[in-house]
Amino acid sequence: MRRIVPLLAFLLASCGQPPVNRDTAMPLETVDYVDLDRYLGLWYEIARFPNGFEENCEGVTAEYGRRDDGLISVTNTCRKGSPDGEKDVAEGRARIVDEETNAKLEVSFFGPFWGDYWVIGLAEDYSLALVGEPSGRYLWILSRTPTISDETRDAAVNDLRRMGYYTDELYWTEQATSR
Repeated sequence: MRRIVPLLAFLLASCGQPPVNRDTAMPLETVDYVDLDRYLGLWYEIARFPNGFEENCEGVTAEYGRRDDGLISVTNTCRKGSPDGEKDVAEGRARIVDEETNAKLEVSFFGPFWGDYWVIGLAEDYSLALVGEPSGRYLWILSRTPTISDETRDAAVNDLRRMGYYTDELYWTEQATSR
């Protein structure tokens, strides 16, 4: 037992979470409604809060699709070190938590562990999405194209600031300009 306690303490400490990068006193709101059929498909990661599972990732994409069991397939692709680096793919699944809006989902990449995935901003034409979760530790700016205009970038950052996010902590993902 004496050996197990230090081992458990070490394992828990090594599972550290990213810092909170949001004023959590401000309630996090989702968009009013997400049309899942329009949301599914390929998204390019434009920016993210740094996190352990995307360390050294560039050229990141997320692809969503329908599964036969009613869940949503999630395929996240990372290119190690550069947009042309070695491909690392993670397969997961998502489930809708709020069926009235479809804006609150949970995502799992292993076992019974699920994480919040909230659509907190969405362009009318589904060309840009802001995805976060209530703790303020995770955040993504996603686009249907590998790059966005400076105007779109500035508008997204301003929207996130209004939501209480500390946008200076965003990491801007490098994407290949042609795929």
